[in-house]
Amino acid sequence: MAGYKRVLLKLSGEALAGDNKTGFDEATCRKIALQIKELCDNGTEIAIVIGGGNFWRGRTSENIDRTKADQIGMLATVMNCIYMSEICRSVGIKTDILTPFACGSFTSLFSKDKVMESFEAGKIVFLAGGTGHPYFSTDTATALRAIEIDADVILAAKSIDGVYSADPMVDKNAVKYDTLAIGTIVDNKLGVIDLAAAVLCLENKMPMLIFGLNEENSIINAVNGKSNGTLITV
Repeated sequence: MAGYKRVLLKLSGEALAGDNKTGFDEATCRKIALQIKELCDNGTEIAIVIGGGNFWRGRTSENIDRTKADQIGMLATVMNCIYMSEICRSVGIKTDILTPFACGSFTSLFSKDKVMESFEAGKIVFLAGGTGHPYFSTDTATALRAIEIDADVILAAKSIDGVYSADPMVDKNAVKYDTLAIGTIVDNKLGVIDLAAAVLCLENKMPMLIFGLNEENSIINAVNGKSNGTLITV
């Protein structure tokens, strides 16, 4: 099967929640896991970052210190990765969960060497806990980890099927971009992804594909160059 050899898949926390909007929807997660299994069986190496928005959005609270709010968010991503790891195991995928900080026996500490060992063992790797530091979004963690592990591309699965000139839910004349230069995103601060993440991708020539998760076989199609999402070029 032709396509990317090593990818970093970014899932939003809300993606795991399905129509519930919060927590987990097992049927939705299982559909994701079955796509991942098909890709693994065909030799694709997959690392996964998951946001924590199905549990926590600390930036909306003015009553909690930003550092503490971000720490809660990091733990939300750990919970999501543990859950999704178990769903993946239930369909026959071997997994490892890595974090930049100790979580007892729940996870292992992140290192590039550990990721490579996991790939060589035929496992997928969940990269939980963000960067381990406050003030960095999961977008930034995604870009950082993709660069560190020498991924071919970042695959960002969204509720919307790409990048538009305006919000398509508001503006019926919004136009979807097939491709968009990362430099344009940085120069115009478009907000497609976190600015720090965009700069990391620009400086390290890391491409990104933004695509709609809910389309049939969306992850498989994204890996194999058949997605109709937006390719962020470098």
